[in-house]
Amino acid sequence: MTDGPDEEAAALWGGRFERGMAPAMVPLNLSLDVDRALWRHDIVGSRAWARALGGAGVLTAQEVSALEVGLYAVENRLARDGVGDAPDEDIHSLVERLLTEEAGEVALKLHTGRSRNDQVATDLRLWVRDAGGELGAAVTGLMRALVTLASTGVEIVMPGYTHLQQGQPIRAAHWALGHLWPLLRDRRRIEAAVASAGVLPLGSGAVAGCPFPIDRQALAADLGFSAITENSLDAISDRDFLAELLFAGALLGVHLSRLAEDLVLFSSIEFGFVRLDDGYSTGSSLMPQKRNPDVAELTRGKTGRLVGNLMSLLTLLKGLPTGYNRDLQEDKSLAFDTVDTLLLVLPALAGAVQTARFRPDRIQGALDTQLMATDLADYLVRKGVPFRRAHEAVGRVVKAAEDQGCGLPDLSIDDYRAIHPDFDDDVHDVFDWTRSADSRATPGGTSKSAVETQLEGARAAVQPA
Repeated sequence: MTDGPDEEAAALWGGRFERGMAPAMVPLNLSLDVDRALWRHDIVGSRAWARALGGAGVLTAQEVSALEVGLYAVENRLARDGVGDAPDEDIHSLVERLLTEEAGEVALKLHTGRSRNDQVATDLRLWVRDAGGELGAAVTGLMRALVTLASTGVEIVMPGYTHLQQGQPIRAAHWALGHLWPLLRDRRRIEAAVASAGVLPLGSGAVAGCPFPIDRQALAADLGFSAITENSLDAISDRDFLAELLFAGALLGVHLSRLAEDLVLFSSIEFGFVRLDDGYSTGSSLMPQKRNPDVAELTRGKTGRLVGNLMSLLTLLKGLPTGYNRDLQEDKSLAFDTVDTLLLVLPALAGAVQTARFRPDRIQGALDTQLMATDLADYLVRKGVPFRRAHEAVGRVVKAAEDQGCGLPDLSIDDYRAIHPDFDDDVHDVFDWTRSADSRATPGGTSKSAVETQLEGARAAVQPA
């Protein structure tokens, strides 16, 4: 997609070349198989450009009207028939050829003052606006599913893990909501990428700007952009907004992968904390008993594509000289794949989370009394023992329980006092899962009140704007 040569659509460039394109060059030059996704955006931008040319006095009102009517006809044709196996180099040449069929000779005036360089940059920004809206809605769908799951886990206390080792008791709702807040940040990053794309490059021409008195501010308002680009040289090659979208998509993929990993672990026989619905599980062609969490594994696997697309785009951009370069033809396949992948994964994962169920019996059975070690240290701190001394003492308590082959609550009060004199008869009151969780009542903590406040904030975050 550039102002370079094209064997099939010679009308897009002048008579500079004596011979047609070499056969081996033709397939390399084509981009219609990828950029066909931009046909609606190309038509929207072309209609606005026709109006801008009219406003500048380059086209008459009748010519503008003829072009708009012709472009609506092209839109209807493509909506009905699709692009199919059209021979055109790219979506711009296809739209122009169809427009010529619909509107006649006036179609050849539409490209006045416009380059495919600023044209594709505009199309891409319009596409990001639409794609970002779809992605944001899909992310919100998964957030709603996590709210639903969290609502069922407020009263369930489960192990909280660090290093995949049991750390402290938390509420199951707290675990579910721990995956919601990263998604909210992801949604904001997508919105920021859309805002970054909201600067109009159209009117920048091939590299030096437009020679006709186009009102670019009015053109930006016509297309719903918030501003215009400040430098034509930068405008045609700027793909920062696309890199921002792919970064948002890659980090979103990382967060989805972490949720998926938890679902793989927690739905296993070894954990059994969560049961995934049959509709989001698969069986084995050999082992009849299997319930495989494929929705989570496939999600986890897709993350590699998302990270790879971001790295590919950054690598593509890093060595380009100033101005437009044909290398940028590769940017679209990366962006389209990221969005398509996320729009495939997000609804499936949302459905799996929406229909997942906590298994309180398995969770209860997995709670190890060593989860209370920090509570024992806090017990001593409340009696005036410095935390570092308390930490050391409880470490020896844990070692004593391991040596005796028993749990922490099974040690006698004499065992506790032999380790530290400030342990008293009420030390065994520490061993209450709910009390432990509720003792952490600061905002963002695991107490019931803190989790309910967090859940209220999560519900507000998923409401329509």
